[in-house]
Amino acid sequence: QVHLLEFGGGVVQAGDSLRLSCTISGFTFRSVGMGWFRQAPGKEREFVSAINWNGDSANVADSVKGRFTISRDNAKNLVYLQMNSLKFEDTAVYYCAARPGAGRFQLSDQWNDYDYWGQGTQVTVSS
Repeated sequence: QVHLLEFGGGVVQAGDSLRLSCTISGFTFRSVGMGWFRQAPGKEREFVSAINWNGDSANVADSVKGRFTISRDNAKNLVYLQMNSLKFEDTAVYYCAARPGAGRFQLSDQWNDYDYWGQGTQVTVSS
C-alpha cells in the first residue's frame, strides 16, 4: 500500500520561509516523479512544482517562480519544497503527489497525471 506523508507546514509571517517535506512508502522512491500542489479555501487545486525521478529536471509555477524550489533526496526517500519570501496568497493546504511508471521521467503540472496523494499540510501566511 502506498502512503505519502507531508510535514513542515505551519503559521508564518509574510516574508518568512518554510520547508515542506514529503516521504513515500510502499514504492521505491526513485521509481516515481513527484509534484507539489496546493489548494486554498474556495479555490481549485493548483500546481506548484514538479521534479522527475532523479532530480535533474524540475519546474515551478509562475506564481512561485524565484521563491519556491523543489528538490529530492532519493537516499532519504524525501522530496522537499523550499518556500521563501512567503506571501499571504501562498496560504493553502499543500499536497505532495507521486507519478510512477513512465511518468517519472517527465514533469507534469496536471493533477490527474499523479496517481498517489498525501493528506496535505496546512501553510498559513499572515500578512
